[in-house]
Amino acid sequence: MIDPRFVYLAVALSVVGAYGYIRDTRRGTTSPNRVTWSLWGVEGVLAFSVEIQQHVGLAALMTLMLGLVPCAVVVASFRNPHGVWKLGAFDAVCGAVSLGGLIFWAFINEPTVALVSFVVADQMAALPTIRKSWRMPSTESPRLFFLGSANCAITLLTLTKLTAAGVLFPGCILVTDLIVGLLIVSNVGPRVRGENYGVTNPKMA
Repeated sequence: MIDPRFVYLAVALSVVGAYGYIRDTRRGTTSPNRVTWSLWGVEGVLAFSVEIQQHVGLAALMTLMLGLVPCAVVVASFRNPHGVWKLGAFDAVCGAVSLGGLIFWAFINEPTVALVSFVVADQMAALPTIRKSWRMPSTESPRLFFLGSANCAITLLTLTKLTAAGVLFPGCILVTDLIVGLLIVSNVGPRVRGENYGVTNPKMA
């Protein structure tokens, strides 16, 4: 484990990543999926409140950033309506399932089951952006996701006591952010479709 104060470094990296993503969103070079980012914002703030109750410590600051950054992204998306990803049925279904998981989490009294339902809700919220990063990676900015993965790794290393409440949520975010970042920089989705189906323009997929 490392000094818990390293969480301040994680927070700083989160701010740097958020600045770049919000800048690209306002310019229209990045098109955030509002379903994903809205739910991530709600879930991050809720997870922060739970971690405070569980006395997680300084690591909870990083969880708070996992809520505040998505909220800032959603706000920025309204400054450039042409830079927002068009939502479809898949996004709506994922959003509905994610909300259902959050409602279940709010009313269940079994802590372990509630935590699992919360993480499932978070991963369902991530699916639209994962799918978008596969289909059109050019509409995303990878730096925020790689920094987010690093931030979560730092946060996990600062934990003085490993608990499900402290580990599961940032651990899942770490993996999700890494997957999204790799999908964007590798451009693997368009390349695979181009090889298999003759699609050369990712915007046609």
